[in-house]
Parts: sequence; C-alpha cells; structure tokens
Amino acid sequence: MTPDATVVAFGLMVRVATGVQTGRDPAGVGGLRERITRLEDENAALREEQQRLEREHGRLEAERERLGGENKRLRAERERLQEINERLRGEVEALRRAAKRQAAPFSKGDPIANPKRAGRKPGPAYGTRAHRRPPEHVDQVVAVGLPGCCPGCGGELVTERVAMQYQEELPPTRPLVTCYQVQVGRCQSCGRRVQPRHPAQTSDALGAAGTQLGPRVVALAAWLSKGLGMPAGKVARLLGHLGLAVTPGGITQAIARAARRCQPTYQALVQGVRASPVVAGDETGWRVGGARAWLWAFAGAQVTVYRIAHGRGYTDAAAVLGEGYAGVLERDGWAPYRRFQNATHQTCLAHLLRRCRELLADADRGQAKTPHAVRRILEHALALREARDAGTLDAATLAAEAGRLGARVDKLVAGATRYPPNRRLLNHLARERAHLFTFLHAPDVEATNWRAEHAIRPAVVTRKTWGGNRTWTGAATWQALTSVVRTASQQGHDPVDLLARLLRAPDPIVANLAIPGR
Repeated sequence: MTPDATVVAFGLMVRVATGVQTGRDPAGVGGLRERITRLEDENAALREEQQRLEREHGRLEAERERLGGENKRLRAERERLQEINERLRGEVEALRRAAKRQAAPFSKGDPIANPKRAGRKPGPAYGTRAHRRPPEHVDQVVAVGLPGCCPGCGGELVTERVAMQYQEELPPTRPLVTCYQVQVGRCQSCGRRVQPRHPAQTSDALGAAGTQLGPRVVALAAWLSKGLGMPAGKVARLLGHLGLAVTPGGITQAIARAARRCQPTYQALVQGVRASPVVAGDETGWRVGGARAWLWAFAGAQVTVYRIAHGRGYTDAAAVLGEGYAGVLERDGWAPYRRFQNATHQTCLAHLLRRCRELLADADRGQAKTPHAVRRILEHALALREARDAGTLDAATLAAEAGRLGARVDKLVAGATRYPPNRRLLNHLARERAHLFTFLHAPDVEATNWRAEHAIRPAVVTRKTWGGNRTWTGAATWQALTSVVRTASQQGHDPVDLLARLLRAPDPIVANLAIPGR
C-alpha cells in the first residue's frame, strides 16, 4: 500500500473505532470498509505494476549496456576497416607508380591473342618505306652467272635481265697501332726540357704509361657506357671482339679521363640551360654507393643537362637552373619548382589528365563529376592549341577562349566537394591556376614536360641495368659525359667524333656545340 492510501485507511479506521467507543454506529461504516478493501486491492495492483516496471527497467539497462558494448565493437571495427582502407589505398598508389615507371622489365597482363603488326603502317604518309636504300658507293662487284642448264629439266638458259643486290658488311677488324717517336730535348740556354706533341696524341705520358688507348676507342667506350648504358665489362668484351685487349678497370679509367676533358663543356651546358628561353625539368630516384640520391634532368630546345644530387629540393634544382632563372619552366606539380619566382611556369597537363583518369577509375556515383569536369577543360585547352597551330584560330579568339577556360577552372575550384581525393585535385588546381594555360599564349612552350621525361628515360634504363654509381666521383663522371653525349645527339653531332676531338686537345676545351648564351 502506498503511504497516502495507508494514511486514508488509518484515518477511517480511527473514526470507525471512535464511533464504536462512543457507542455510536455511524452510517456508512460498511461502505468505508468496502472502500478500504478496494484501496488495498488497488495498492496491490500498483505494487505489481511497479515490480513489472522495475523488471522492464532492468531489462532496458541490460539492453543499453549490451548496445554500448556493441557500439564500442562497431567503432573499433570501423577504425580497423578505415586503417585497412588507407593501407589498401597506399598499395594502390604504389602499384600505380610502379606501373608508370619507364622501361618496365616485364609486360603487364596476358598477351593479346591477335596483336597488330608492330611498327608503322606503310604508305606515302610515312615517307620512304622501311627498306635499305642502295649504298652510295660500291667497293667491289661480284657477278653471279646462270648455271649451265636448268636445274629442273636440264634445258638451255637465256639471260633476261641482271638484278642488283647490295650487301653491306663490316671488314675484318684489326687495331691500328701508331708509334709516336717523340723527340725529347733540352734547351742549351736555360736547361728547360722540351717534349713536342702530335695533334693526334691524347697524352704526354711516356715510359710505363706510354701504351694507351686511342681517342676514338675511348670516345666509343664512353658513348657505349653513358649513351647506351653498357657496363664496363660488356664494353671491354665488345672491344675484345674488335681486337683490343682491355680490362673493365681500364675502361673505367679511360671513361673517367674523358669525363675530365668534358668538364668545361659540361659547365658551359649548365650556363646554356640557364640562358635557354624554355626548359623542361624532371627528376627520378638514383643510387650512389647504395644510398638514395636523385637524378635531375633539364632539357631545352638545344641542350640537356643531368645532375646527380643528394636531395630533391629547391636548392638542388637551382644548382643547375640558377635561383634567378627567368625563362619558361615546363614542369610537373612538384612543389620546389614553384619557388622559381622569376620564371614563367607551365604545369604538365599530361600529369593532370593521368590523375583524372585514376580518379575516374576509382569513382563511385557522384565522385566522377569533378574529374570529368577537369578533364574536359584540359582537353579543350589542347584542342585550342591544335587549332592555333593549324592556323584556324586567330589570336583574339584564342585569348578569349583561354579566359573562359580560366573562369571555368575558378568556378570549379570554388565549388564544394565532400570526396577527399577530388578536393585534393581542386586544391592542386588552385595552386597551379596561373600556370595551366601558358602554352596557349606562348607558341614555343609545350603543354607537358615531355622533353625532360624523354631525356630521363635512358637514365632509367641505365638504372635498371646497373643500379646507379658506386661513388660520387663516378656520379660526376656519369652526369658530365651523359650531358655532353645527349646534347651532341640532340644537335645531330656524332658523339664519338665530338669526344675524340676533346680528347685530342692539348688542354680541356669547350666542344663545338650550339650552346645558348655563347
């Protein structure tokens, strides 16, 4: 019974008892007793309801504790799945970077069942067909006459025409050994020792060092090593087939001597890059003595310079370009390039388009809207360039279209997106906004940094072949010789002849190359 009901019942009982004691039998005593009984029944029902509610409360408390534990478990599971998701995203990015590496050693996927024929299609659009032309001179003529009779039936043969077949062959190789009889004299007046030098000699060494490799041999070894990426051991084996016995160590020393002769030319090339109106830059990983290093490549229209550095920062790039470079820098989105404040920049659209394709490959539902919009803007810019180069678009219309493209980029960047990869793409576009369409205003500027990537590709092949350099001295040899050889080929010079001329010079000279600023 509740306290209120108890008080009411007690009061009624007191009044009833009082009436009995006084001898009075108040009317309605029986009704009061019935009311008391009814109140007691209601109180019992309330107690049962209270007990039921307490049991329900206990059950709900237990359910709350169970749900709290389930919530903690689900939070932990969500965190675990997020960690797995981040790890898998990192692995996907690593696989993508590996897939984009140049000169991959193995093909990807299964071979195509019916592949197209390799090479270009024949036809007038491709110029001369892919066959060897008759040589300009013939050293010997060999007549190939008909046999005495038909080999099939033995009948008489009659000559109808004489057809020509040319065969170009290497003659049997034999080293040309020259002995320079050097007359060493002494001045009768001052006692000075005088030793003359023939223009074809590469050194003044006599005695134990008097037997040397000729300039063309050293130049050929340097080109094979730095131009074609052959290790010193294979270069020695090739020269052995040509009749020259030389060890890999001898090849290494000869190549180092050629690199020392190339130092003035290398320094001139660095100055030529700084004087170039347009330069494309790129960098890739390298190894020196097994430790991490970086290979930088800077390619202009006429010169290419390589530099192996400890780092990948602004100071490493400025060591070649110079902090005050004021030309046009074609580059990717690597942040240190943006610190060249005096330069005009062109960010690589190929990198941005590749990034859009990767986002589209992973996009789910509305996540593809942003990369699609960026791709359309960039492809429209490339189409404008093609129309300008074809002469179908005047300068005023081109400028107006470029302005509209910039406005589209600004609107896209200012928009909202909740997908983090899309937001990162838009943030990158915001940083590169002023450098997206430089190529539309300057016809000599490329929309990508392809020249630097083409320059760096042979170095990547070399890295896959023999991993880098063992010492920093070897790295200096590599960067000097490779820069000279690459620039010579870029300008249509024979690198072997050019290196041979440098080796024959009595003192280090600058090679006869077209270098900007000289």
